[in-house]
Amino acid sequence: MAGGVAGPGAELLAFAPGWDASAPRLTPGYSPRELRESEFGRLAETVYLDHAGATLFPQSQLTNFTKDLMENVYGNPHSQNITSKLTHDTVEQVRYRVLAHFHTMPEDYSMVFTSGSTAALKLVAEAFPWVSRGPEKSGSQFCYLTDNHTSVVGMRKVAEAMHVTYTPVSPEDMWSAEEQSAVACDPDCQLPHLFCYPAQSNFSGTRYPLSWIEEVKSGRLRPVNVPGKWFVLLDAASYVSTSPLDLSAHQADFVPISFYKIFGFPTGLGALLVNNRVAPLLRKSYFGGGTAAAYLVGEDFYISRPSVAERFEDGTISYLDVIALKHGFDALERLTGGMENIARHTFALARYTHAALSSLCYPNGAPVVRIYSDSEFSSPDVQGPIINFNVLDDSGNVIGYSEVDKMASLYNIHLRTGCFCNTGACQRHLGISNEMVKKHLEAGHVCGDNVDLIDGQPTGSVRISFGYMSTFEDAQAFLRFIIATRLRLPGGQPVPQASTGEGGALSAEGKVQDTSAVNGRDCVSRWESTCMDSSVWNNSSSTVNTVGLCPALSKASSTQQTLSEKAAGILPGDRGPHIVTNLYLYPIKSCAAFEVTRWPIGNQGLLYDRSWMVVNHNGICLSQKQEPRLCLIQPFINLQQRIMVIKAKGMEPIEVPLEEGSEQAQICQSKVCTDRVNTYDCGEKISSWLSKFLGRPCHLIKQSSNFQRNAKKKHGKDQFAGITATLSLVNEAQYLLINTSSILELHQHLNTSDENGKEELFLMKDLISRFRANIIMNGTRPFEEETWDEVSIGSLHFQVLGPCHRCQMICINQQTGQRNQDVFQKLSESRARKVNFGVYLMHTSLDSSSPCFLSVGSQVVPVLKENVGHHD
Repeated sequence: MAGGVAGPGAELLAFAPGWDASAPRLTPGYSPRELRESEFGRLAETVYLDHAGATLFPQSQLTNFTKDLMENVYGNPHSQNITSKLTHDTVEQVRYRVLAHFHTMPEDYSMVFTSGSTAALKLVAEAFPWVSRGPEKSGSQFCYLTDNHTSVVGMRKVAEAMHVTYTPVSPEDMWSAEEQSAVACDPDCQLPHLFCYPAQSNFSGTRYPLSWIEEVKSGRLRPVNVPGKWFVLLDAASYVSTSPLDLSAHQADFVPISFYKIFGFPTGLGALLVNNRVAPLLRKSYFGGGTAAAYLVGEDFYISRPSVAERFEDGTISYLDVIALKHGFDALERLTGGMENIARHTFALARYTHAALSSLCYPNGAPVVRIYSDSEFSSPDVQGPIINFNVLDDSGNVIGYSEVDKMASLYNIHLRTGCFCNTGACQRHLGISNEMVKKHLEAGHVCGDNVDLIDGQPTGSVRISFGYMSTFEDAQAFLRFIIATRLRLPGGQPVPQASTGEGGALSAEGKVQDTSAVNGRDCVSRWESTCMDSSVWNNSSSTVNTVGLCPALSKASSTQQTLSEKAAGILPGDRGPHIVTNLYLYPIKSCAAFEVTRWPIGNQGLLYDRSWMVVNHNGICLSQKQEPRLCLIQPFINLQQRIMVIKAKGMEPIEVPLEEGSEQAQICQSKVCTDRVNTYDCGEKISSWLSKFLGRPCHLIKQSSNFQRNAKKKHGKDQFAGITATLSLVNEAQYLLINTSSILELHQHLNTSDENGKEELFLMKDLISRFRANIIMNGTRPFEEETWDEVSIGSLHFQVLGPCHRCQMICINQQTGQRNQDVFQKLSESRARKVNFGVYLMHTSLDSSSPCFLSVGSQVVPVLKENVGHHD
């Protein structure tokens, strides 16, 4: 159970009587709660709810697979030696196992291993016997349900290249066509058409009728009323992850699947199941190793191998991954008793969670969430274990999915957000028009990013999904998270709500006992909020006056270069000048701040700011989001001695040189915010020091001095188009500035949580440290800095690039490494769901002929944006 969300569950359990520790198991030997202890110990502090994205493998599966590899020698199956024969026979045995899993036999279906379901779909698109349209013939039709994965929709590009007409069909059109008789067409016409639909929507979990397969193939149900013969591709990748599929009863022509959706391991392996009656119609142009019975290099002569698998499996398949499937099937059957048990268990969890989630509402009667579904979760025949929704505020406005995701991560809840590679379903459920999609793209939103709201409208949603190792406690933890973040008063108490009595309660079988409508104040009662950790902050800090460490710099002229007359009188009602009160640099990314009073400026910002970072054994950057204890590592820079001294409690101080030594440094590459950066390893000594302190293998790397990383251009920032900012290992910009008036406003919001009004939960200085800014100034109004376009600090000039969008790192106490979710939540509430704090700066001109410095006490002179009235 995730830290911070576990706790007394009487209220949640009361919503579903029968769900308790003594509840009977679904089948002898299948207890998800016991599985979590024996097979999924790595989930001890995690609530994993993204099984529709990828489920998790049990420990015994990997152990047995590794043991198999250590005890046997598997060679290339295309060879003829003994080890290769063992591989070939094992692979064929796995083929039979897969077909048996789907209740079919080699006489009816052939199985082609692919790299995943996407590759299987591409194979169908390229091999289907399309007939091109012409002046006197209509040609084939490619029809697909609008609620389909991107990989299905992408097949239309292949069809289009073959001059084949493609037609998207909505679920409503198909349901309507079911109720009507198909228009009679020429029964002798054999023109091939293909219809693709998912057995289960990966967006909402809606399960479309498997009866469509036979109805479409027989002509009783036509996606488009044209003469010809219809073939059906059933995208089963999402469906078979938690449900049995009987191909003896539902004989689709093509069935693509991905095995990691079922077993969690191996990834990168899928299959295409092909109905043998259709196999002779498939065409193939390219031929690879292992597919040829005979061919000539100097003549157009090629004869393929006879079986479907041998024809379409180009090259050597990933045979060790195929062998891993055997252990996946063994583990799944041993631990659960089969897919029927998994289907019952996961649907019961989804139905319970759906019922509870649907019943949550604010005191004014407004719902807490908006669920996107085509069913009422009445049966696993119509609904899978997926719930798709958006969180609302008490006025009915959508709270962006990115914010929900960040809050969930603070509770160690892993879910998924966005459109889930299913734009059609996203448009349909969220009411996003085609023009809006194009408008969103122009505004900078692309699939998979965190731009969750544009003009107040959602660009995506939140999805949770259950797997065979999911537990009732997982569902409870998720519901407590929603309650704690949406139905909590400032004092930390749950919002009082009227009781619904027994309405919406689930039986032990998972059935809803009462589905009475929820309206007004008729909401679920007695919810407990999660107890939030509230650490008392300390005042410790280390300020270093660097005047003695740097060459002296003559004082800037008293007539500072302001930014033209438009800066004059710019802030009506000012109570005094803006002054820099603190300066910080962060030599090691995500580690503690180094406070200074005067510091030199380099081409990338404050000299040595974020020049180093800690990476794991794979070279991946570690941040406080994964390793909060990074904030306890304190770097100190001595410019005179050209060293950085690193300290941490319980560790001897260690020195690192500021620049590369004369000896050959080990050059390595890493990534910062999708940017590839060249770095060098700082050596084994500091690596051992960090590994010992953090308790995991890691290295310290520094950006190479001869490597230049350019900042990405922001939308609307073209007045300095000729200037390209160079960056260190920062995320987005050279400098981050925050305003103490903004901190004070957040400070007041946070400390209203104290009922007695005596104990100060958050000190101002400790709040400032959470936002990890370089420049702190004493502003006159909260968030006034967001209305600025340019700013001068002393003799230096900067462009304001825009606000800093905050992540969950602001919840980490920089003195202790402890988390407190209140900071992110209060900031979100006070800023109307936009979790922005501070602004990014870029210096617009820098005289490299003489040293430049930033100093505490320097005056800050801003220039307002021209369209301040339109600023949010």
